[in-house]
Amino acid sequence: MSLYVQLGEVYTYYEDDGAGEALVLLHPGLADSRSFELNVPGLAEQFRVFRPDRRGHGRTPDVDGPISYEQMARDTIMFLEQVVGGPAFLVGHSDGAPVALLVALRRPDLVRRLVVGAGVFHHDGWAPGVIDLDEETTAFFIEYHGAVSPDGPQHFPIFAAKMHRMHTDEPTLTIADLAGYPGPAMVMVGDGDDEIPMSHTLAFRDGLPNAQLAVVPGTAHGLFAEKPDLCNRIVIDFLTEESV
Repeated sequence: MSLYVQLGEVYTYYEDDGAGEALVLLHPGLADSRSFELNVPGLAEQFRVFRPDRRGHGRTPDVDGPISYEQMARDTIMFLEQVVGGPAFLVGHSDGAPVALLVALRRPDLVRRLVVGAGVFHHDGWAPGVIDLDEETTAFFIEYHGAVSPDGPQHFPIFAAKMHRMHTDEPTLTIADLAGYPGPAMVMVGDGDDEIPMSHTLAFRDGLPNAQLAVVPGTAHGLFAEKPDLCNRIVIDFLTEESV
């Protein structure tokens, strides 16, 4: 089901599928809720799955000013409070990972369990050159973004510049900061992901006090779309097991 909600200054689009305990999926940067389309059928069999498009992404319009992980975390906290109505499981992929992490650090009472996939806690965690879009990738995102964005394809260069600034300067969390979320957490990564060095992923896992690591074989940075059934099984097992 496709819906909108006003979250502060952001008129936010979201999808709501299934029934059961609340699970919020936070999509990668420059992408939107469509990135989880292959995951939703399996996850919605056990959970009520929410997929918000963050500010400037997908069907949610951009607003004046810069985009930051902190802003998007605040937007997500409002989403949890106003739409979900309380705590939820959070799964964040790529850019969705630091957003989910910041929500967990700022409001651990709203995060039952945390899954971060192919994400960084500090911008130094990106491999050199990864955040710089080449012509082919830019062309893909212009078409992908423009297909649904209320801002139109002509807005993509403005949006992309905001995102590049964010990726260059943020996030800036330390390993010590990660200790602020005491709840169960899982760090996921593809065994062929060359966008984030494994040393950063291991530091991410080690910094969270109650975390485990899942390395998904035969996948790269887009692990959730590349092997949706396997990723779903890993996530469901983690979210439903009695003790971690």
